[in-house]
Amino acid sequence: MIKPLLPAFLLCTCLSINPQAHATSPSFDCGKVEKGSIEELVCQSAELTDLDVKLANAYKAASQKAANQHPNLLKAEQRGWIKGRNDCWKSDDKNACVADSYRQRTAELQARYQLIAGKGPVHYACDGNPAKEVVATFYPTEPKSVVAEFGDSSSLMFLQDSDSGQHYVGRNETLTAGKDITTVVWGYEAPQMQCKALDKPHQQ
Repeated sequence: MIKPLLPAFLLCTCLSINPQAHATSPSFDCGKVEKGSIEELVCQSAELTDLDVKLANAYKAASQKAANQHPNLLKAEQRGWIKGRNDCWKSDDKNACVADSYRQRTAELQARYQLIAGKGPVHYACDGNPAKEVVATFYPTEPKSVVAEFGDSSSLMFLQDSDSGQHYVGRNETLTAGKDITTVVWGYEAPQMQCKALDKPHQQ
């Protein structure tokens, strides 16, 4: 006796009973993570897993570029980032904290190692002195970022919400790109510099 075929809608239900069966896995083995750890949180979240994979790809590309530069430094920085990410267990919103950590680290690698195309460089003369120059390259990362150079130092800054223009914030530096004047603060409690673009700024 020939058994009747299952109706199409029942077959679809059976096939989709485990929607995670073919889900993307993070860059580490979820079977080896500690219970209650941030890694476990990543394994349980499709969003965080996607962010982990994106960062892993960026790190791999950065490692290839750093092979003849500072590979040990990159590894040390990554270990430091992992420690910082794991500190998100202290946060009231662990998922948001971990997601922000992943996005900023990915953006940092993309900008620092020029893994994506930037706009610039834009040259600024500050305080009316062409020799007092800030050079900035803007990157369409998530969040948006800028790598600025002043003298012998450079700074990675991320775009923050602001009503005063495109306001980028780094460790001890800020850059606010206005229509005509860009203000730059370089260093802790340093005076604000008034800068004017020597070439046409590339706004994001």
